[in-house]
Amino acid sequence: MIIRTWTALVVFIYVCLPCIVCKKNYTIKPRAVVPENYVKEIRPPSPKGQPVTVDVSIYVVDINSINVEDMDFRIDMFVRQRWAEPRLRMPNDIFEEGDDSVTLPSEFVDNLWQPDPYILNAKVSEIAKLQHKFLSVTLFKNKTVRYAARMHAIIACQMEFQLYPMDIQVCPMYIESFSFNNQKLRLRWGEDAVTVNPELKLLQYNVGQPLQMEETTGYMLEREANFSRLVLYFRFERQIGHHLIQTFAPSALVVMLSWFSFWIGLDAIPGRVTLLVTSMLTLVTMFTGLKSDIPPVAYVKALDLWMAGCMVFVFAALGEFVVVKVLDVRYQAEKSSRASVPRIMPMQRIQAMDKTHCVAAWDVESAGVRCRKSSLTNLRNRRLIQVSWIDRRTGQEKVLWKEIDHQSRIIFPVFFLLFVVFYWPILLLKKSQLLGH
Repeated sequence: MIIRTWTALVVFIYVCLPCIVCKKNYTIKPRAVVPENYVKEIRPPSPKGQPVTVDVSIYVVDINSINVEDMDFRIDMFVRQRWAEPRLRMPNDIFEEGDDSVTLPSEFVDNLWQPDPYILNAKVSEIAKLQHKFLSVTLFKNKTVRYAARMHAIIACQMEFQLYPMDIQVCPMYIESFSFNNQKLRLRWGEDAVTVNPELKLLQYNVGQPLQMEETTGYMLEREANFSRLVLYFRFERQIGHHLIQTFAPSALVVMLSWFSFWIGLDAIPGRVTLLVTSMLTLVTMFTGLKSDIPPVAYVKALDLWMAGCMVFVFAALGEFVVVKVLDVRYQAEKSSRASVPRIMPMQRIQAMDKTHCVAAWDVESAGVRCRKSSLTNLRNRRLIQVSWIDRRTGQEKVLWKEIDHQSRIIFPVFFLLFVVFYWPILLLKKSQLLGH
């Protein structure tokens, strides 16, 4: 029995006792750093009338999910806060040799006073978590506390789309204290205020550099006080390459395709109508598909002007075909009426009757010419539209609808070129003005 008791005692000394000692060696008691009279609900002491200063710095890891429909974007970042806490004790035995700081587990921060900054315009804000929360607290020998955490946040942004698809979205992020007004706490940007991951790439946007930062004071009506506020402006410039390939180039080619109808004669009416109608439907389908990329807004966008201009040119080509066809019908009618008039009349008398606007008719019984006044309708038609005439230089007959087709081959490309020349410089000028601001 005695032997068994001694055996159990030996096992306890060599196995269990070292484990108890290990736990004590690897645990820093809060009271080793925090005095007994420390009250974590009270802010650190500061000179009379001066607020506690908290330095904030941010490292942007990733920006994704820029949602134009909900007008927000998601950001992953490391947020670091640093402030002085003179009430702490800093015994040398908690620091490793040669170090001036010690990093403690996240639970230790619950024993300290903490500033309470929050993102004012955030829809969602949370600390990243895998197996545990990604946060830590570091104590320095000069009694400074650094609190670091990795956060996910969805930031609301009031976006403007007047220059779409060359728009620039300026999205601010407001960081503000929730409980302490500007007389009690001041937020300011640290030395490395904001750093963006150099490998950060977005699908449709470029992150403008450098990021603008401000330190302001915002008045909160519901709390009737001024609060220290940090503002960080993100600038997202939309890449135009995608829309040049998917929108601008195809729509311009469709407009040019509609010009081929000017070379198609009226003897191929089905082909000419099919070409113009297909071009118009292609533009309408393309314009309808683009509406799904951005939310419906009450104002006109730059892309709307481009698509409207392209549709006007195709519609004008379709209208030109209708005018040409009507003129051709009238020309054929006049041509057939001229062919039915007998050609026995002397040329001089026909010319004289044309000058007096008389209608000639051959009277077989009297072997003469009867002349009667033209009706008012025929006279007006002749004065308004002359569907054909004789060219004085060549002596050949000119047909109005053919001349319109020939002139359209030059007029339509010239006007479309002017539209492009005015559209792009004005759009680029407005973008440069926005960049200047």
